[in-house]
Amino acid sequence: MPTTFLKGDILHEASEGTGPRALAFGADCDGTMDTGIAVAVRQRWPAFAEAYRAHCAGGKFQLGDVFAWRPEGESHLIVYAMGLQSAGAKPKISTFERAALAVVSRTEADGVQRVLLPRIGAGKNGLDWVRVKRILTEISRGKAANLVVYEQFVRQAPPTPTDG
Repeated sequence: MPTTFLKGDILHEASEGTGPRALAFGADCDGTMDTGIAVAVRQRWPAFAEAYRAHCAGGKFQLGDVFAWRPEGESHLIVYAMGLQSAGAKPKISTFERAALAVVSRTEADGVQRVLLPRIGAGKNGLDWVRVKRILTEISRGKAANLVVYEQFVRQAPPTPTDG
């Protein structure tokens, strides 16, 4: 399926949306969740933050890995943390591509139809957004799950297409 680029409230869609879906975001392999969307994910799902921190302990979570977690009592949502950086270092495009491919490959086994992503890896020490968009568009071709990228956050707004 094609990758769709929208503006709207990704967390509202993740929490209140219908059907099998996943929220995927870039994370630090050390288990911290103190920047970007990770802060909002940590606040919304504290049990995820605890499980993620425990999974990262002792260096078990490596660059390019994906940690999957399903909220208790929620059968239609999975949260994927994509290991994009370590100790706050600048992420690499090759690491992003490896993690994104891992997410896409998991979707069928996890029963996911839509993967919701923020403007991933585009923070202060971020990746080149044009390259990220190209990779997301390429890896979704011929796949069952639709990648839905929220390029612009608009609190509790319904999703609408972005201009580019």
